[in-house]
Amino acid sequence: MQEILNKKILIVDDETELLGLLKNSLIREGFYHIYTASSCEEASVIQHENNISLFVLDVNLPDGNGFDLYRDFKRVTDSPVIFLTARGGDNDRLFGLGLGADDYIVKPFLMKEFALRVTAVLKRTYKTTDIEERIVLSDREIDIGNALVILANDEIQLTAKEIILLKKLYENKNRIVTNDALCFAAWGDEYYGYENTLMVHIRRLRKKLELEPSNPRHIITAKGLGYKLVLRDEENDY
Repeated sequence: MQEILNKKILIVDDETELLGLLKNSLIREGFYHIYTASSCEEASVIQHENNISLFVLDVNLPDGNGFDLYRDFKRVTDSPVIFLTARGGDNDRLFGLGLGADDYIVKPFLMKEFALRVTAVLKRTYKTTDIEERIVLSDREIDIGNALVILANDEIQLTAKEIILLKKLYENKNRIVTNDALCFAAWGDEYYGYENTLMVHIRRLRKKLELEPSNPRHIITAKGLGYKLVLRDEENDY
């Protein structure tokens, strides 16, 4: 849990009183790296200067909106996002989820509920399981705790979603993990429709983990089913 409490959280809302309440609700839960902003411009500066682990974005902001702000953030980070909005329409909710939102909270809401949902997203995204902290694949080593692929003379950063998928595959190493199970691990209850996005993430993982990404020996495709992780070199039989 201490690893989760160390994560940096950025809350963006133009309601000063609500911003204070949200920050205090997380402080009471033990979080202490909490940044706040009341505009897109201010939020962008904070994101640029810090490695933010979770964004909490109000949809309506004085100089833009949370959806567009998250689009900008996604160009440089894969950190999860929770949208806050006074609008409860299904179209807005689906639009936010379509952008890759990890949760969507409609105002008004209880502060305790907010803190619980923040914690749930962070645990789902970052919490380490009982897997080994380092995994060796061919000529490289994966440092799970620091989200790094380590080669002889180089280091490659893994994104939050890539770490989630790798952990899920490792927990079931040498066994097929279905597409649904992988999507659920990465995107939670709203995982439907993410199959193509999953393929993109797997392709990126292979580029970072495989000697020959086009002929993978560790992240193996089980056609029509999902993927499996093998630690020893194995020909792709699928």
